[in-house]
Amino acid sequence: MSFAGDLKAVARHRDFRRLYVTRLTSQASDGMFQSALASLFFFSPEKQTSASNVAASFATLLLPYSLVGPFAGVLLDRWRRRQVLVVANLLRAAMVTGVAVLVFAGVSGLPLYAAVLACLSVNRFFLSGLSAALPHVVQPNELVMANSVSTTSGTIVAISGAGVGYLLNRVVGEGSTADGRVILVAAAIYLGAAALAARMDRDLLGPDLDTGPPETRQAVRHVAAGMVDGARHVWAHRPAGHALAAIGAHRFFYGISTITVILLFRSYFNLPSDVDGGFAGLAEVFAASGAGVLLAAVVTPEITHRIRKATWMTVCFALAAAMEAVYVGWLNEGLVILGAFVVGMAAQGSKICVDTIVQESIDDAYRGRVFSFYDVVFNIAFVSAAVFAALTLPADGNSRVVFGVISAGYAATALVYGRISSRRTPSSLSRN
Repeated sequence: MSFAGDLKAVARHRDFRRLYVTRLTSQASDGMFQSALASLFFFSPEKQTSASNVAASFATLLLPYSLVGPFAGVLLDRWRRRQVLVVANLLRAAMVTGVAVLVFAGVSGLPLYAAVLACLSVNRFFLSGLSAALPHVVQPNELVMANSVSTTSGTIVAISGAGVGYLLNRVVGEGSTADGRVILVAAAIYLGAAALAARMDRDLLGPDLDTGPPETRQAVRHVAAGMVDGARHVWAHRPAGHALAAIGAHRFFYGISTITVILLFRSYFNLPSDVDGGFAGLAEVFAASGAGVLLAAVVTPEITHRIRKATWMTVCFALAAAMEAVYVGWLNEGLVILGAFVVGMAAQGSKICVDTIVQESIDDAYRGRVFSFYDVVFNIAFVSAAVFAALTLPADGNSRVVFGVISAGYAATALVYGRISSRRTPSSLSRN
């Protein structure tokens, strides 16, 4: 079935449509906000960007969330998830407005990083809540289609939002003033997403509990025990555990590749002083990646009707390995843009499968914790990639050794996951 056909199939559910529109509106704002941050942190004329600077920025933004994530999971399995979507967007609107005020005031360094971190931490509540809520608005046999449509559309809209943010940045001013204005527009869109989420019934999205949840304060105090329970639940459902391990490995190599591309366009393909040229080139990369994501949305549901989801994940990792290997021998802007398309398709194709495997394998009472753990795995892997990049990449990002490591890593992930997933029982093979 085509992407349009998948969308038509799941959009017949009124509650899916409401959750879907809430996601798209919020993620459009995410893209706009992150575009402004990229301009502010990586492509400001006064900044000399190096591998260590880019890595430090990513680590500062992502590593602390590894502490927030477990609490998010516990709360998502106790609070009404519809309320989480409403409140999270209201909080983000307020916090993003605060970030804009800091930008207008010329504040930089730790205060600005702390404010951005708070915004992104709330964003993780929202995204984890969306994933945990999806099985409540479609039928079980529609989860692959729903994940394909939802996550892919969200990614495309986020990239489109980043493109709009880039264009606004070009026309509303110069420097940090333009960034601040784009951030204010993002804050207004978050308010719209909160209003859309409020249209859903309060109890629609769960969680479904066999017994009444303990007091939230008590639950937060026992967050470590709750995460251990969630880890045991994943361990007892091996398809989910293996899929999370594979996507974590992918995220590590994807993270190294992302930092490499930023440096290439900042200092290798363009003069370090030509920040506009670098930012424009990076915009082309994100557009190509978005096209790859869209292709993954079109082909993944159709392919996984014919082969196992685990097999398609293995193919995706192998495609990424082949593309990264090309850079060991040849490197130019056109090839990097093509690579963004291929790796974007591979990344989204594998993510659709992982999301579905986890949703199919995990009991609803654990989904919030498991999807928050999923986000923690994502962030730790990316931070680890940032550390690796800081230690190995030159200032211009051009290292054929690192490209070789990325390619070999993707190939090893494909080989190991392919072998492990092929050893499952016949019942799990039919599901995954």
